[in-house]
Amino acid sequence: MNRLATPRWAVMSAILSPLVLTVGWLVAGRLQPPSYNPIRQTVSVMAGQLGADRWVMTAALLAVGACYLITAAGLRAVGWWARLMLIVAGACSFGIAASPEPAAGPSALHLTFTGIGAVMIATWPAAAAWGGPRRHFLLTARGCATVTASFMAMLAWTVVETHGGTDLGLAERLTASVQTTWPFIVALLLRWPSEPDTGEEESAPPLLADAPPGQRTMPSGGFRGQGLNGRGADDGGSSSDWPLARS
Repeated sequence: MNRLATPRWAVMSAILSPLVLTVGWLVAGRLQPPSYNPIRQTVSVMAGQLGADRWVMTAALLAVGACYLITAAGLRAVGWWARLMLIVAGACSFGIAASPEPAAGPSALHLTFTGIGAVMIATWPAAAAWGGPRRHFLLTARGCATVTASFMAMLAWTVVETHGGTDLGLAERLTASVQTTWPFIVALLLRWPSEPDTGEEESAPPLLADAPPGQRTMPSGGFRGQGLNGRGADDGGSSSDWPLARS
């Protein structure tokens, strides 16, 4: 088995990250009091000290962190730097769950884990640029740079909303949903590349002596001063030695 092959369990863990996160905030949102507004308020509020049944969102954050670690272990083709960034993002998800938002507002520790994790997952596509022989455009340096620029723009929108914006919850959820899906897309492209490598090399044209009768062709450039019988033109080689030279 190719040491860089992406195992199925890595693909499964990659798709579970956005699914668990989305299901987590949907379920947790249904358990919140009517005063909670998912468009204005963040996911952290539901896992914070004022959240109702906050264990639901906390469990989802822990599961997302575990999925990041498992995916990092399986995506061997993206290189150690990209895998390390996924590990850091997973550790930050654990840190967010372990440092719930206090009633007075986000703590410095909670904001640190949130900020580092957001930057890691937003810039991860640039580190995941794959230079193997079977590359999809989205895995090239240009494709990954384009995705990273888009992710950074979404992250900037979320940061802007933290300064008195009215759509912070919407920006956070949309950004997280898109960015956490990217490791799954990369895992799929690595497992089923768009340009399959057959491993077959183009064979050289057969020698004249090995070609079947009627299909013998003169090699490119011909033989200098030699007929097919190995005799030079100066020692009696006739034009009949080159039956295809007449055409």
